[in-house]
Amino acid sequence: MKVNFNKTNGLVPVVIQDYRTLQVLMLGYMNEEAFEKTEKEGIVTFFSRSKNRLWTKGEESGNFLTVKSIDIDCDRDTILIKVIPENVVCHTGSFSCFGEKEAKGFLYELENTVSQRIDQKSEGSYTYSLYQRGINKVAQKVGEEAVELVIEAKDNNAELFKNEAADLLYHFLILLKTKGFSLEDIERTLESRNQ
Repeated sequence: MKVNFNKTNGLVPVVIQDYRTLQVLMLGYMNEEAFEKTEKEGIVTFFSRSKNRLWTKGEESGNFLTVKSIDIDCDRDTILIKVIPENVVCHTGSFSCFGEKEAKGFLYELENTVSQRIDQKSEGSYTYSLYQRGINKVAQKVGEEAVELVIEAKDNNAELFKNEAADLLYHFLILLKTKGFSLEDIERTLESRNQ
């Protein structure tokens, strides 16, 4: 599908999104020349409305945006580019022009909650009490949950299967914390295998 630059007086909005986290990083504009340069070089180049010229993000700061994918919306007048940012994206020093909070979804929020309960030694918390029992008990619990998930996978009860999968993921987060790793560490490992 081709971008319709004529529809928008030669400039189209471009949403820049972090390839790994899906966090929206910034909004810019491209003309046809900037779009072609971005496609060819794999580094995001915009058309700067204030400078009235092509502008490669990072040309002064070194904070380039490496292109991972380019999608065009159904009206062919907006572009979504998923990137791997070199560093912070916003000129204010924030990672994103839309604030610091990374958008990684609920699983990352849950990981943060697990981490907080353990770091704050939350009395009465199941998470913290399991963590206190040590690596052997945490690993054993992950094993038990994995077996329960396999058993449910052989049946046709979708709700039980989803609940066991959720239990496994939850206990896996406790195991990661106990071992000193994070979901991002596992993502990087998976990503390295996908190259």
